[in-house]
Amino acid sequence: MADRFLRRAGPATVVQKLAAKAVLERDLISGGDRILIAVSGGKDSTVLAWALSRLRRSLQRDYELRAIHISSDFCACCKKGALVRNLESWDIPFEDRFVPVIGRLKEGKQMNCYWCSTQRRTELIKYALEAGFNKIALGHHLDDIIETFFMNLTGKGELSAMPMFLRYRKYPLSLIRPLGYLEETQIIACAAELGVLASACTCPYGLNSGRRDMRRRIAEFSVGSGAVKRRIFRALGEGPLDLLDSP
Repeated sequence: MADRFLRRAGPATVVQKLAAKAVLERDLISGGDRILIAVSGGKDSTVLAWALSRLRRSLQRDYELRAIHISSDFCACCKKGALVRNLESWDIPFEDRFVPVIGRLKEGKQMNCYWCSTQRRTELIKYALEAGFNKIALGHHLDDIIETFFMNLTGKGELSAMPMFLRYRKYPLSLIRPLGYLEETQIIACAAELGVLASACTCPYGLNSGRRDMRRRIAEFSVGSGAVKRRIFRALGEGPLDLLDSP
């Protein structure tokens, strides 16, 4: 019954329902949490911020939200004006922190996605600890989780993916991925409905990354079927099949 309801629901409703399902089933958010949302300016993290602001009311849980954008010295594509206006309309305070990602490269090393993500994640953790947050929310979705699994399998020989909840051992912090039950197509549709898709940015390095190639391979063997991707997701132990349908 709920599955049929989501098929008829609008994109924003689908995102809100599946994000709420993920939060409740995975116990991602508790009352009193101070949550730092990592916003890149892209569609995923922007939709994540919107969803968490909505869930704060619908789930009747009292938690604090703040968004942080990590600026860098290689990409200035983020339309910060539009991002800040959206966050303000959702009652989410905004912080901006600059990181010299290229400037930190050692001599002879080249810029790559892993280096950038490591530097950004370091700054996120540092800021969260300084400001007293206990959780960091990331905008990864179902497709990201599946792609990471196959990249780790073929590139590292490891059976591992992105957990939707990860508690750090060294820090009093946890990572949460409330969009983990959502396919990218559902997030794109939601961003379009909210009117934020046009103002979202895309990292230039990501256009030619190994992740993009893996996404193409998965699309080939899944024949673009969302059902196949959800079965893979279930096989990873990352969630149930129900309520995950997309057109």
